[in-house]
Parts: sequence; C-alpha cells; structure tokens
Amino acid sequence: MPEVIFAGPEGRLEGRYHPQKEKDAPIAIVLHPHPQFGGTMNNKVVYNLHYAFYNMGFTVLRFNFRGVGRSQGEYDQGVGELSDAASALDYLQSMNNNSKHCWVAGFSFGAWIGMQLLMRRPEITGFISVAPPANMYDFSFLAPCPSSGLIINGTSDRVAPPADTHTLVNKLHEQKGITITHQEIEGSGHFFETEEYMNTMTGNVTDYVKRRLTETSR
Repeated sequence: MPEVIFAGPEGRLEGRYHPQKEKDAPIAIVLHPHPQFGGTMNNKVVYNLHYAFYNMGFTVLRFNFRGVGRSQGEYDQGVGELSDAASALDYLQSMNNNSKHCWVAGFSFGAWIGMQLLMRRPEITGFISVAPPANMYDFSFLAPCPSSGLIINGTSDRVAPPADTHTLVNKLHEQKGITITHQEIEGSGHFFETEEYMNTMTGNVTDYVKRRLTETSR
C-alpha cells in the first residue's frame, strides 16, 4: 500500500493510500483516535476499518493528523485536525474525480472529527462513527446532521460510556430526513480488544455500508 505525503494546512501530512483499479470506485477516509493518547493511523481499529472499506471496493486513505508520525505541525485541540481531515478529503477527491460515493469513518476522537467534517462537506454520503466520545466532546453541532450513518460502540466502553452515546443517538433520532443506525457490541470495551469484538465491529460496518451502497437515498 503506497505511503503518500500530501499538503495539509500546517505542512506535510503522512498517509496510506489504497486505490482500486476501477476509476469510479467509491472513496473513504478513516480518522484515527486522539493524538495525545497514542492515536495514529496504524491504530488497530483504524487499520481494520481501512481494510473493511478496501475489501468492499472503496479507494481508501488513512493518515496521521498534524504532529503524529511524519505529519508536520502540532496538536491543535481538534480545530486544526478538522482542517487536516478536510485536506485529506481534498487530496483523495483530487485523485478520484469520478467517484459517486464518499464516506468518512472515524474512531473515538476521529469519530468526533469525522462528524464535524460531515457538516462542512455535503458530498459525504455516509459516515461510520466508532465509539464516539460523547462524554468528552460536544456533538451539538450536528443540527441538523446532513447524512445518514452508523454509530457503533461496545457495552463495556469505559473511555466513552454507552450512556453518553445513547444520549447522542437519541438526539440524532429526532432529526428528520436522515437515519442514524446504532449498534452495540455486547461486552466490548473502547478498543474492541479481542479478535471476536473486532471482527464483529468490522462485520457490522461492512453489512451496513453494503446495504447503503445498494440504496439510492442518502
């Protein structure tokens, strides 16, 4: 899988780019967890999400936020990281002009960034939000949430407690015109620690995305 370096707002960003042979393949970016708590694009959940999308026929990009790995700049409380994600999507789109579907997937901190990206980019057709930290970050910007998506978490998540995720999902359910699907993986913690939890999570994501790709609605 080619390593790529592309221009971000604060200098170079380092990524892994995985193109399909089909020129009109759907595209997806995958966003990693918190940079100050060891989050990188090689996080296990991010890596598995990347391959789940690739195996469904997506051209996929995952990358390191500013200040992580070989990406330049320094941590910016999520503000700069959102700009990084927008630059990554620009880069991905510039290489794939004919793509009909554009998805964003994020894990933990990356889920928060990904859902903010939705608000800026109307071309995003669907999102995957894995273990969104609704206890740590304000998600009230999703008013209204512009596209349908899947929120998935473990019932034993101590980092982002399920109760806060339920509150977020219930608020999103009140909105018209979109469908928020919520799935919980029984017994799993924040990082989907066992192979079984990880496989269940990526299996659920795959089933959801495949179903959405066959529908014409957003």
